Amino acid sequence: MTIPDHHLTQGERRVRSFHPHWKRLIVPFVALVLIAAATGAALYFIPGDWEYAFYARIAAGVIALILLMIWSFVPYLQWKNTGYVLTTHRFTISTGVLNKSTDEIPMAKVNTVSSDQTLAERLLGCGTLVVESAGDRGQIVLRDIPKIQDVRMDLFRLVEDASDGDVDDR
Repeated sequence: MTIPDHHLTQGERRVRSFHPHWKRLIVPFVALVLIAAATGAALYFIPGDWEYAFYARIAAGVIALILLMIWSFVPYLQWKNTGYVLTTHRFTISTGVLNKSTDEIPMAKVNTVSSDQTLAERLLGCGTLVVESAGDRGQIVLRDIPKIQDVRMDLFRLVEDASDGDVDDR
């Protein structure tokens, strides 16, 4: 989920496009494995000569599909449809699977950029990015940003360039 090139303004260029860190997919993946194992065990232990075995197997399959949708497929779609785009003029945050929500922060309005990482996030190379702007929302907290230090440095450099009027190295 990125900004198409025809939506960029004249002289604006894309610096970085990314999704949240892959660690958001750990729980959905574990859920997928556990649901598949539990469904396989349920199908195995349903007696074949039981009068309602066919219906029990269908019920186990339907329950497994519902649980997979809720705990694996929907979180994956949310992750896949969350996108961050950093350009020379703005920072865009897009979210939504069926409905789409887009927030744009002009570089000229960004006041402060900071990051925070726990030990586990440092090992994984991600963290929380806090962007304070002069807009209506004030402070935006973005969790699970991959390569957090690189993103923070790029964002800070672009903010400095916007405040100096030195966009695109001009």
